[in-house]
Amino acid sequence: MKLSNRTSTGSISGKRGGRNGATGRCVRVSALKFGPGNGSTVPPAWPKRVVAPEVVARDTPKRFSLLGSTGSIGTQTLDIMEEFPEKFELVALAAGSNIKVLAEQVRKFKPKMVALRDASKLAELKEMLRGCPLMPEILVGDEGAVEVARHPDAEAVVTGIVGCAGLLPTVAAIKAGKDICLANKETLIAGGPFVLPLAAQYGVKILPADSEHSAIFQCMQGLPEGGLRRIILTASGGAFRDLPTEKLKDVTVAQATSHPNWSMGKKITIDSATLMNKGLEVIEAHYLFGVDYDNIDIVVHPQSIVHSMVETADSSVIAQMGWPDMRLPIMYTMSFPERISVGDKTWPRLDFTKANSLTFRAPDRAKYPAIDLAYAAGRAAGTMTGVLSAANEQSVQMFIEERISYLDIMKLNEACCEAHMVELIAIPTLEEIVHYDQWARRWVKAKVEAGNYSKVYATA
Repeated sequence: MKLSNRTSTGSISGKRGGRNGATGRCVRVSALKFGPGNGSTVPPAWPKRVVAPEVVARDTPKRFSLLGSTGSIGTQTLDIMEEFPEKFELVALAAGSNIKVLAEQVRKFKPKMVALRDASKLAELKEMLRGCPLMPEILVGDEGAVEVARHPDAEAVVTGIVGCAGLLPTVAAIKAGKDICLANKETLIAGGPFVLPLAAQYGVKILPADSEHSAIFQCMQGLPEGGLRRIILTASGGAFRDLPTEKLKDVTVAQATSHPNWSMGKKITIDSATLMNKGLEVIEAHYLFGVDYDNIDIVVHPQSIVHSMVETADSSVIAQMGWPDMRLPIMYTMSFPERISVGDKTWPRLDFTKANSLTFRAPDRAKYPAIDLAYAAGRAAGTMTGVLSAANEQSVQMFIEERISYLDIMKLNEACCEAHMVELIAIPTLEEIVHYDQWARRWVKAKVEAGNYSKVYATA
């Protein structure tokens, strides 16, 4: 179903991303007709600089809602709240279906409101909470997550829900005037054309909680107008960074979900192996900071000590460094602009004598076709970036279920984006963003279930 005739048209856009792209080889992306240009004209959250406000002393903890409480981001957020109760307080949380962990969280943190996406487990959750001295209001479904996001007592919302499922509650939080601690890439990758103008309208801050964008956010503070030249995103290289390309056809789910540096969920770990996570981060960086795709680069940094860098107009390079620990960028979005004093026991200091060497290399674009695919989708803008993200989420899930091979992930992603070109919408509404997210998932699923995708994409 075509919702709009506001499509983007143009010539071949196989231009490779960033300065490093000139020497890379892409598998098939150079043939994509994703439209002209260098990305969206959407106003960025932080236009090429960050002006931090003065720290204001407060007598009470900052109050939060948490979306995706039982996932990796959610559990680490709650670890931070538990360690610093004088700084942070939980008022509401939302989870998917892991009721065992959710019940434990409710008993420990005593939120006023809880949302469970899987309504079929409501009775079981209530049974687990029987005798709880402070029983919260319990809601179900996507509507429940929306109510958690806009809870009147919350000042800010940590968004840890994976995928486009986090988009609608984030929109609700923005409309309620809550600052967003953004750990959900899809909010901007799919929803950027709608979310960013909305955040500007309501005066809401979008604070990046993933390590790379938090690093850039920190490095940009203090830059004058016109001071930023380039963003340099670092990538660990994932599980297969040292594996020869010709062996990728035989890799297993267990291998793809074993990250050498970071402790993350299955989906993001596989995205790290394909480097799709880095491609999506390029798009997110463009939306967050308003930097052209030509001036966003990726470098492989196996040690994961330098989390990202910015190059200034005078050619200086500023880096943010630390041990690979997601708690730090999460906490900084929660405390911004304050820097919280931490102890060495739970927050070990970076010791350069232990970090040993720091190395960098250009990504192998034949091994990681996701990079050029993401740049092409980003330049197309509009609904294309959300389609790429949704197609990838569906493809990765089918790989986890062992229904497709590792190499099929990117073949399906690219083919889905090509199929979307005829309906690409340059300035989508929220409804159109959600529609094409669902369309991309159905498209990938249908191709796999038909059993003919390997033939259709044999040349991919």
